[in-house]
Amino acid sequence: MHVTDRIDEVTLVTPDYQRVDPPPPKSVKISVTERCNHSCGYCALRLRKHAPVSMNKDDYKRIVKEAAEFGVQEIAPFYMGEPTMLPWLGEAVEIAKAHVPYVFLTTNGTYSGALVAYADCFRAGLDSLKFSLNYATAEQYSEVTGCRPELFKRLLRNIKAARELRDKLEAPTKLWASAIQYDGEQAERMAEVIAEVEPFLDGPVYHLPLYSMASWATDRTHELGFNPTAGNQGRIGALRDPLPCWTCFTAAHVGITAEGRPYMSACCFDASGAWEMADLSTQSFGEAWHSLTFQTLRKAHLNKDVSATICGRCLAYT
Repeated sequence: MHVTDRIDEVTLVTPDYQRVDPPPPKSVKISVTERCNHSCGYCALRLRKHAPVSMNKDDYKRIVKEAAEFGVQEIAPFYMGEPTMLPWLGEAVEIAKAHVPYVFLTTNGTYSGALVAYADCFRAGLDSLKFSLNYATAEQYSEVTGCRPELFKRLLRNIKAARELRDKLEAPTKLWASAIQYDGEQAERMAEVIAEVEPFLDGPVYHLPLYSMASWATDRTHELGFNPTAGNQGRIGALRDPLPCWTCFTAAHVGITAEGRPYMSACCFDASGAWEMADLSTQSFGEAWHSLTFQTLRKAHLNKDVSATICGRCLAYT
């Protein structure tokens, strides 16, 4: 099974999920940390008003347990930040694996301590590790992320080293990569990078459109010469209709406020808490998933008119 089979299952809003109180989410992302060593021009984190924070471990344990008891089968200890910057990431994977059968991560592959974190996650039984491979050259990497060009080479090295480490540890983790789909000369340059790393992965690199990050960073995105798509419509080859948005119906996202309080968000690009649907410090995971606030938003999505909701600012609907 390629990782895209799982992705497509999550992004498909089947009839049984098209209701204001849908079944338990197919997948859950939990923001264990908002820290990131990148400052990408198209990322919603650029407009965050507070310093990055990490989740309290006890809150994480409780939320994972509640999600599993509610019926969740797939959990990722990451959301907006770079997960390898969390010192106890391996333990976070181990905690999740004790409750659900499938645990996954996405990484930018460039943090200085990434390989140590990968090893910890491999030993903990991580099922899937996906690298974001969105740059054709070191210069482009630096322009988009705001980091030193040399880190682009680290990304490529770390993909190869992760494969060697995974095999050495005989870990069950599958290694994947995604890339933003470009046209013309950029696509040709990306093809060279993909050809270099693909032999170290467990399947072909899959492609994504350039997301608008809920239109938070649109101006900077266009400054960089990118043309973002509407909202998060999934992957190239299986794009979903923007309404109803699958992130409100089939996937849950747990964010953290500036004070470290966990909350359930309706948006996969929520770096500010603007899409908060419920306070997870006072409500259980199941209560949050079926909160009145969330049900009201879902009703607007099902009616295909979100103009009067928080989602009305998204490029998908304007």
